[in-house]
Amino acid sequence: MKIRSCAGITKPSFLVVPSELPALTFHKPELTWTSTLRIPSNYERTFGLVTRFHCSVADRTFASTSVRSSASKPNTVRLGRKQGDSSSLYSRPSLLNMKKERIANRAKVYEFLRGLGIIPDELDGLELPVTVEVMQERIDFLHKLGLTIEDINNYPLVLGCSVKKNMIPVLDYLGKLGVKKSTFTEFLRRYPQVLHASVVVDLAPIVKYLQGLDIKPNDIPRVLERYPEVLGFKLEGTMSTSVAYLVGIGVARREVGGVLTRYPDILGMRVGRVLKPFVEYLQGLGIPRLAVARLIEKRPHILGFGLEERVKPNVESLLEFNVRKASLPSIVAQYPEIVGIDLKPKLLGQRSLLQSIIDLEPEDFGTVVEKMPQVVNLSNTSMVKHADFLKDCGFSLQQVRNMVVGCPQVLALNLDIMKLSFNYFQMEMQRPLDDLATFPAFFTYGLESTIKPRHKIVAKKGFKCSLSWLLNCSDEKFKERLNYDTIEMEEMETMPSFDMNSLMEPRSDESDSEYEEDSDDEHV
Repeated sequence: MKIRSCAGITKPSFLVVPSELPALTFHKPELTWTSTLRIPSNYERTFGLVTRFHCSVADRTFASTSVRSSASKPNTVRLGRKQGDSSSLYSRPSLLNMKKERIANRAKVYEFLRGLGIIPDELDGLELPVTVEVMQERIDFLHKLGLTIEDINNYPLVLGCSVKKNMIPVLDYLGKLGVKKSTFTEFLRRYPQVLHASVVVDLAPIVKYLQGLDIKPNDIPRVLERYPEVLGFKLEGTMSTSVAYLVGIGVARREVGGVLTRYPDILGMRVGRVLKPFVEYLQGLGIPRLAVARLIEKRPHILGFGLEERVKPNVESLLEFNVRKASLPSIVAQYPEIVGIDLKPKLLGQRSLLQSIIDLEPEDFGTVVEKMPQVVNLSNTSMVKHADFLKDCGFSLQQVRNMVVGCPQVLALNLDIMKLSFNYFQMEMQRPLDDLATFPAFFTYGLESTIKPRHKIVAKKGFKCSLSWLLNCSDEKFKERLNYDTIEMEEMETMPSFDMNSLMEPRSDESDSEYEEDSDDEHV
């Protein structure tokens, strides 16, 4: 009876007790070992069932009950063995072993790089592929982009860029913007750091900022190709201050987009170190501030001329070759490139050539440069041909020399057009050569647009006038002259010259951001 009562208590205890209760609560109603000792031997099998059930429940609740009986000890041993087996499945290498393995893998990668000629000294501390195969994939991809081992050595940190996570997303983005694939190699040589950039966080905001500076979307690729370093600038740093300074000195706001498209390097120029000293130096030469702004609008690349390395030495060279200081503003305004080239050897060569073909004096060479500074870049062949043409027209050496000093453009004009103008002068105008020698600028006027119509009007009215009076004026001024009773001498003697005020006049043409290569000034 006592054993049946125990079975009745044990069975409901399984049905009623919640699973979340502690194992001790479950075992509370169980019989004590003192009661078990009173159980007859033929009932030990039933009690053994109870103790085995107890063990299974305890195992389910992940706790073992300490029962001091010979029957429960085997179960306790079995549970301990099971836990021991479980811990062996989750064994991990020690931190020391992991570190040793990592060092060994990196040593293999370094050895592989050295075998290719890549110096890995700067890669310490950089996260690199753990296998040689992955590193080989990165190098092969860089080779496909056109980069050489020398390029990689110039910026070895590029090896830390993942092909799939870094390189491909960046290059895809540049391609979608319109950057030509043919320019990728040079692009990456100049600014390999772009491969570390995030498209969303780093690149897209810069592109949006450039568009906000009135750079047309179609011009964005050209800007990036010409100056890829711009992708690494901060939005509120040098870019914003350089643009603000240019607008402050008079560069028209609507011209900013075109200026930056033609010469985006401005975005990286510091105001205090580059822009302001350059502008103030030109002002010191006598060029008005607004005229400097107009020069920048037309030829923004002049801001890249090194002030100390190139501009100042070139100005000294001009003075050395008999250019008057008062003429410096006009020379720079007419031809700003003259302060950005290797000038002194050109001056020496041109002066020597003109001295040999027309016997030009050194003092007169300075005058030639003042009137046409582009002469420093004229080819020798061109100048010889033009001098020979004038001699073939019947002018004496003295007359040719005076014509060149009076109007150096005769050394640079289109020869075919000059021949047509000279034929008309001889056949239709029937004037003496001395008239042409006195006013060589005749060759600079359009034959059909100016010379022919004005000559016909004057001939019809029976006027006798010089070529200067006939040609050296605007159409409106010419109409006024036709009503004069007399011809004023100062109007006859005036020669065309550069007017600085014309440079400061507001621009009437529409802004155009299309980049145009500067001409070589072979023809003026």
